[in-house]
Amino acid sequence: MILCLWHHKYAKNQSSQVDYEEILRQLEFVPIRPLGRGAFGIVYEAYDQEYGIVAVKIIKKEKFDVRELEAAEIIHKEAQDCPFIMDHKQQKPNKLYQILIEEYSNLNTLNLFAKQPQISLPSYILRALMKQILEGMRIIHKTGLVHRDIKCDNILLHCPPGTGRVYAKISDFGFAKKEDSKHEQTYFAGTLPYLSPENFLKKALITQKVDIYALGITFYNIIAHKYPVNQPTFELQQQKMALIQNIERPPEIKDNLLWDLLSRITTRPR
Repeated sequence: MILCLWHHKYAKNQSSQVDYEEILRQLEFVPIRPLGRGAFGIVYEAYDQEYGIVAVKIIKKEKFDVRELEAAEIIHKEAQDCPFIMDHKQQKPNKLYQILIEEYSNLNTLNLFAKQPQISLPSYILRALMKQILEGMRIIHKTGLVHRDIKCDNILLHCPPGTGRVYAKISDFGFAKKEDSKHEQTYFAGTLPYLSPENFLKKALITQKVDIYALGITFYNIIAHKYPVNQPTFELQQQKMALIQNIERPPEIKDNLLWDLLSRITTRPR
């Protein structure tokens, strides 16, 4: 019985995969493999005649927020020469799905480091990663946008073939919007452990500062392999955040200058 249920589920998944691959073929892609799947669609590694190896997002149209495309296009215009932001290439038409063609990243996300306590990054690699990510964030903020979902999952690693170099690339602009310091946030966006203190206020004004705070938590996570605050619900996270002014220094962060930076960008505004 268990085997039959597993086989049915596997066959269903295979059928769904074939459907997505057929969509890609109809648009003249050569599908290679799925990279990730969510409630709203799937991301595939594929070959495109114009761009070569790319990542193709296939999103259900009724679930697609056009602001993701608008943000990606704004950033593309500003950051064409910036290697620290995942580049949006093009969109292609389809009746049922929004098809987004994006730069392909051939390594892992920052979770490669965050989720493996046995990996302790040498200080020179950590500094290089932080510098790249901060530069990518500077370019994004220069466009007037707030990313609103900075986290380890959304920072990819890429090694251009033959270079021996590794670049950190900020990705996923599904929650990005123009900074607005006058109007309150109307809906929740982001990932709980990375949310800045202002996200938990009743009248939350979301500025680019929330991205900087989230970067601080991202750096903390890849060094300490944990979050400074990580409660299971929004309400519990809110209660815990209300009790602290500064996050505690973990024993893994031994560099005083590094801790000074992280503590500054993660301190609750007075």
